[in-house]
Amino acid sequence: MSDLSDADLLSRISKGDTAAMRLFYDRYHARLHGFLRGRGAAPDEADDAIHDTMLAVWKTADRFEGASSARSWLFSIARNRFVDRTRKTARLSFVDEVPDCMDEASTPEEVTMAASDADRVRRCLENLKPDHRTVLRLLFYEDLSIADVSEIEGVPEGTVKSRIFHAKRLMMNCLGKRD
Repeated sequence: MSDLSDADLLSRISKGDTAAMRLFYDRYHARLHGFLRGRGAAPDEADDAIHDTMLAVWKTADRFEGASSARSWLFSIARNRFVDRTRKTARLSFVDEVPDCMDEASTPEEVTMAASDADRVRRCLENLKPDHRTVLRLLFYEDLSIADVSEIEGVPEGTVKSRIFHAKRLMMNCLGKRD
């Protein structure tokens, strides 16, 4: 059954197939956890949002029409569940903090050397605001399209492109900075 597509799994889930649900959960749990942590969720908040997301998948799999990929449908649900949970606990922040690593990058060689250091990349990613971190994660780690990210984030494609531009610039500046 592990060779089934996501759409096939959702079809089976809509008919009450618990084995398909387990496989779908296993396939996406770690990815959703990383996605939600990148949006600012604490580990336990991410787990709670994943639980809510998977419960919604169980209850609404029959509503998946295939207009978008199953993955973007799932990530949209997860984003919405996390936002809903955050609003309920009044912990949503609308203040955009600019990372401290805004210095100009020195040379392309220095940037390339810095990028090879995984710890440095992680630190730079952590310094990005959640919107920037999220688009990078969805595009590069989840290999989603700009249209999919737009759907998941609930913003126009132009906004996604702008976030990508700024996130890349901030990453290059941060990676070019010497410790």
